[in-house]
This record gives sequence, C-alpha cells and structure tokens, in this order.
Amino acid sequence: MNIALMAHDRKKELMVQFCIAYCGILQAHSICATNTTGRLVKDATGLPIDLYLSCDQGGDQQMVARLAYNELDLVLFFDDPTDPRGMASVNKIGRLCDQQNVPFATNVATAEVLIRGLKDGMLDWRDIVNPKN
Repeated sequence: MNIALMAHDRKKELMVQFCIAYCGILQAHSICATNTTGRLVKDATGLPIDLYLSCDQGGDQQMVARLAYNELDLVLFFDDPTDPRGMASVNKIGRLCDQQNVPFATNVATAEVLIRGLKDGMLDWRDIVNPKN
C-alpha cells in the first residue's frame, strides 16, 4: 500500500512517536511524506520514505496530485485544529480522500485504528480499487 504522512508543526513529534510505535507495520508499505515530517520520521525509524516538498513550498499540492490520480491508499495527516492556517489543506485532502475512497486520519486515535486495520488485512480492498502493477 502507498501511505502518505503529513503533520502540522505542533503534531510532528506525535507523528514521529506514532511511526516509531507502528514501524513494524509501516515497513511493509511504501511511504511518502512532506519534507520536514518525512525527515523526522525517517531519522527516528530508519524507514525508507519518499520525501516531497515542505507544505509551505508545495508538498501538500504534491499529495493532492497523487490523490487525484488515485495513487495513495492511506493518508495520515495529523492536524492541529488550533492553527486556522492549516484548515484549507486538510479540507482539500479530506475531500479528495472522500472522492477516491482513501482512508484518511487527522488524529492519532483514527490513525491507530487504520494502521491496525491495515495490519489485519481490512484495507486489502484498496488493491482491488487501485491495483498495483
């Protein structure tokens, strides 16, 4: 599965801790991330991560493009609801996830349910919707 990681500034450490906790599950999948989040996770876990631009330089637009082409199977975007600047990107990505039927988590509680479901094969239907070559 292709998994995207994004996190607002005040949630980056939470994303790192989450990825450390679930490194064993994540290592079996392809991961991409916006630059700062991806570097932090990569340094902490050693996971191979395709790094995109930082969000303020267009990394969120790169994620939007991948979603529009149905190239992502799971998006974890840890949102800081106290930062109104991030609302537009969360809404845009959330809408695209809805259009493409891509599981989408904006908080650690939902992300944990999705990751555990991924481990148990509950997201295997994505391989039917979005077959890999």
